[in-house]
Amino acid sequence: MAQLPERTVPDLTGYLTHAGHVLETQLSAALAEIGLTLRMQCVLRHALEAERTQIQIAELAYMDKTTMVVTVDALEKAGYAERKPSATDRRARVIAVTGAGARIAAEGQQIVDRVHAEALAALAAPQRQPFVDAMTTLVDGPLATPVTAQPVRRSRQRAG
Repeated sequence: MAQLPERTVPDLTGYLTHAGHVLETQLSAALAEIGLTLRMQCVLRHALEAERTQIQIAELAYMDKTTMVVTVDALEKAGYAERKPSATDRRARVIAVTGAGARIAAEGQQIVDRVHAEALAALAAPQRQPFVDAMTTLVDGPLATPVTAQPVRRSRQRAG
């Protein structure tokens, strides 16, 4: 039987993937109590920050176009957002948050902050800020930009 290769560095991918997944499920469950999804909260927040198109918000929120359209449709149906012409580019349409959308986004942000605070509370008080600083350093530095993998091209084999 082959021997398992020894790890020489902790499995950051495993830790970050697991932690991110669990945190997303906790946030989703908490936001569901006020009728929002995590994606809806994210779109509302990005739309409140600045005048942005669906494509711009989708990029910020790591959503594909189809997911973004479905999310904005749900926000419109709930009365939280609407698609409007841009004030600066008449060809573009932006996501405008309604008054009800701003109120639910504020409530949603309180929930997001609470869930994040609960997760950080698992660390001793002196560990919290260094942990956040270290994560920020990674996300703003070496883990800032995804790498697009190119398929490896195999050379053609010559027939005998």
